[in-house]
Amino acid sequence: MKIDFQLQMWIGCGNIKVSKILSYCNTKHLAVVPQGGNTGLVGGSVPVYDEVIISLASMDKIISFDKVNGILTCEAGCILQNLNSFLANEGFIMPLDLGAKGSCQIGGNVSTNAGGLRFIRYGSLHGNTLGLEVVLANGTVLNMLGTLRKDNTGYDLKHLFIGSEGSLGIVTKVSILTPAKLLSTNLAFLACQDYLSCQKLLLEAKKGLGEILSAFEFMDSHSIDMVLVHLEGIRNPLPLSLSKFYVLIETTGSDESHDKAKLEAFLLRSMEDGLVSDGVIAQDINQESMFWRIREGISEATVKAGPVYKYDLSLPVEKLYDIVEEMRLRLGEMAKVVGYGHLGDGNLHLNISATEYSDNIIAKIEPFVYEWTSMHRGSISAEHGLGLMKANKIHYSKTSETVQLMASIKKLLDPNCILNPYKVLPQSLLN
Repeated sequence: MKIDFQLQMWIGCGNIKVSKILSYCNTKHLAVVPQGGNTGLVGGSVPVYDEVIISLASMDKIISFDKVNGILTCEAGCILQNLNSFLANEGFIMPLDLGAKGSCQIGGNVSTNAGGLRFIRYGSLHGNTLGLEVVLANGTVLNMLGTLRKDNTGYDLKHLFIGSEGSLGIVTKVSILTPAKLLSTNLAFLACQDYLSCQKLLLEAKKGLGEILSAFEFMDSHSIDMVLVHLEGIRNPLPLSLSKFYVLIETTGSDESHDKAKLEAFLLRSMEDGLVSDGVIAQDINQESMFWRIREGISEATVKAGPVYKYDLSLPVEKLYDIVEEMRLRLGEMAKVVGYGHLGDGNLHLNISATEYSDNIIAKIEPFVYEWTSMHRGSISAEHGLGLMKANKIHYSKTSETVQLMASIKKLLDPNCILNPYKVLPQSLLN
């Protein structure tokens, strides 16, 4: 769309400029799309028609770091990996770790309530975000940039904006609780013969590794095959294993010899109990990098393989892999079905790889995958949000009354519906 001279004058960074742009757009009823690293998978940061795009990329300053309490305050455009690098020099880490960390921004992470690899240890951004600065649709700057871990004065409004995907306001600053970087890290790559063994292994890991357990990722053999075929320089750490499932277990602690001994004892018991058929502990940083490259490379490998349908589901752990097997039965030779994800928090990444995008294939997948997830009281979006692609499917995970209340909150904060239109909620509720 053509932007007039007055709006062009405000293009840039800073909450004041964001405020002026939103105030102007709200008066003119011009729709706006906030954009961070643009790494989302559901179209949450993509304009649909002629919306004004507000990029937060230039808002990349670290404002302060409280080393005593581990509290980082920064602007929304800071790239996650850059924040991790800064914190590493201070002896801390970010509480989340994503495959897209090299380009995703903390504002987008907060706005989508991103999960990732460290969720089992540090929990969600709802728990780690201490404060926000948010610009509302009418240009009001809402300063909730507190750094207190305890504050029971009224409604904790920041939670409205965490995970709202920029539909209620634009996050411009974040204060976040960061854990100390622990000196001891151990990583094990294990083979399991069946999914039941993976479940039992998770339970035993929680009991046997306790406070040092920091990641529990699972991959089926189809995932591993994708990586080995489509990504260069990667080999299976267990080349003689013909297992159907693989598990990546990470521990982090403060005593290297104690932690490693604890992990080794856990693996020995697991092998004696028949839960693990084979396994190896990374001996150096190169092996650790290769193990993580296998897990984090699955999504990239499926894309390189050709057309792929991606689903991000949250399900009870005991039911989590059933949907993968159901989809294989439904699709037969039409596509390859890959299942992997964060087993520690019940998050399945269901990837369906085909030779071409086809109406026949999508008809086999949808709405079945959403209906099945709803029937088992799961969520159709575990950590990627709803965005444009799933806005009309929110009823599979939320009741009508709940969705209607969400629409009421949207209308209250954004009565002209200029913020990220067509995303998160069905448009029919907002007209």
